[in-house]
Amino acid sequence: MEISPGDIVRLKKRHPCGSDQWQVVRVGADIGIRCLKCQRRVLLKRPTFERRVKDFISRQHDL
Repeated sequence: MEISPGDIVRLKKRHPCGSDQWQVVRVGADIGIRCLKCQRRVLLKRPTFERRVKDFISRQHDL
């Protein structure tokens, strides 16, 4: 899965604040994401992140 910082994704489960939209802030062995509603940051292992992604809302393209 091609992931870059700035991508906005929708996860399968909602965050306790009610939002299911997250922005990718860190890419590596772990993926750092930030909730777009409450700004909470979460660090997920890459395989866990890839299983939980439902779809991409917007993509950040590196030129």
